[in-house]
Amino acid sequence: MDLKTFLHNLHFDTDKARPPDFEVDWDDAPLAYKLYRGLPTFPLSSDVPLTLEGQRPASLPDLRDIGHFLWYAYGLTALSQSGFVGGGDPGTHVTQVYRRFAPSGGALYPNELYVYLNIEEIPCGVYHYDVAHHRLVLLREGQFHPYLTQALANRCNVSRCFGAIFVSTMFWKNYYKYNNFAYRLQGLDAGALMGQVLEVSRRFGFESAVYFQFLDNAVNHLLGLSEREESVYAVIPLSVEPAGSWFTVTPTGGKTTCATALCRALPSVQHEHYVRSRSVQDYPMLIQMNEASKLETVPPCAGQQGRQNCCGDSTVSLPCVTPTFYDFAAVCRSRYSPGTDFVLGKIPQEKFAMLLKETTQAFSYRTDLNLDGVQGALPRVSLYVCLYGVEGVEDGAYCYDPAAHVLRQIRPGDHRFRLQDGMSMHNVNLSQVPLCFHVAGDRDHWKPSLGYRGYRIQQMEAGMLVQRLLLAVSAMGMNGHPLLGFDAEICDDIYKMVPQGITSLIQIPVGPYRLGSKLEGGLHA
Repeated sequence: MDLKTFLHNLHFDTDKARPPDFEVDWDDAPLAYKLYRGLPTFPLSSDVPLTLEGQRPASLPDLRDIGHFLWYAYGLTALSQSGFVGGGDPGTHVTQVYRRFAPSGGALYPNELYVYLNIEEIPCGVYHYDVAHHRLVLLREGQFHPYLTQALANRCNVSRCFGAIFVSTMFWKNYYKYNNFAYRLQGLDAGALMGQVLEVSRRFGFESAVYFQFLDNAVNHLLGLSEREESVYAVIPLSVEPAGSWFTVTPTGGKTTCATALCRALPSVQHEHYVRSRSVQDYPMLIQMNEASKLETVPPCAGQQGRQNCCGDSTVSLPCVTPTFYDFAAVCRSRYSPGTDFVLGKIPQEKFAMLLKETTQAFSYRTDLNLDGVQGALPRVSLYVCLYGVEGVEDGAYCYDPAAHVLRQIRPGDHRFRLQDGMSMHNVNLSQVPLCFHVAGDRDHWKPSLGYRGYRIQQMEAGMLVQRLLLAVSAMGMNGHPLLGFDAEICDDIYKMVPQGITSLIQIPVGPYRLGSKLEGGLHA
């Protein structure tokens, strides 16, 4: 199968994304986290604060701060058990899941976090965040400022940063369940994690930026990753200095190099790790997509400008609102995916306006995709919504225009039943959902400007916006449930997206809910 057909099937013909005879071997499932063996480890403080409000002003963090930062970003936060008693079966079927604050398809968490740290209490070097034990595992000791600066094509002065986060994807961790469809999930899951990392960075007072374009082989080589098993998707430097002193979107000084030459500057390292699966299948299409997405060199002006996609027959002005303060840690703890636990209720117009404002305003972040380097430039993904029961707003399909803070009506009416028909799994009753959001982006996934790398970047940006939406929803006493089991063509028709050259990337029902029957306990001191 050629790559263009592969990407088309991931969105518009998902039945072809995995073989019809594919069966999941549940007994041979991998762990949801990576475990290294035989390497130096550094325990992190388990005395995690229950709130991040009132933190001291940003300064060079110590190991305790790093531990708290990583736990809020990707740590194991809760153990959840849910189940039911079968009709003729006296036994109870129980599902047990370790939760984190960022959502993941099937709670499989295919992404891993690595961090380059230059702080006083531990050796300078590259570490893996071992979420199972809440500790750092030293992978390679040394000061790698020049190496990492070159791997980012001289667009980041890493010497002005105390560290950098690497978000990787382990292909097998959700391929075993979703087969080739895992490729779509992996980018979205990475984006949700990145959205959480950026929000936690903001709460700690750290300056950050997202680099989607870097020398893949060089970064993977630094971490000692096997590229047929795992690959880095994004790099996020962290600093307490103003971003202007270290961040740029164009190369500054120094001779640019290629990935192959840079890899020769460091000896290779290989580390033993445990995944639990006894038999790991091949995933040739995921490897092929990853190879096609790599950069041997970073083009001097490679980016993708945003555009305003909103259009409609009429506009609805929304109340002027100011984003309100909320306890970030409490909101993270209350966020979960309700599934069948949504309860239909009226949404006040001011609350709805606040939700849209909070989601899109906070989505502003620095990235090497903005060719002008401006934080908060036009977004590359847009927010659409089918609403029912928002006070003072006619039921219908709308696009939200964040610049004007208005809704642009595309198609009036109640679209819940058509959206329900388009779901491949009826795990959410959309008749009980007042808001059904869709994140939309270019149908060609930015391939003309970014090649096949554009697809995974687009999925990551969609995931980042979804995480912002979920946090905003949770802060307002509601919750959302991200879904990929929907018919994109039905949604695209409802919003009249095809003439605009865009498509629906992910669906998020949002609304009031009741707590389902489950047993859950927090995993924090």
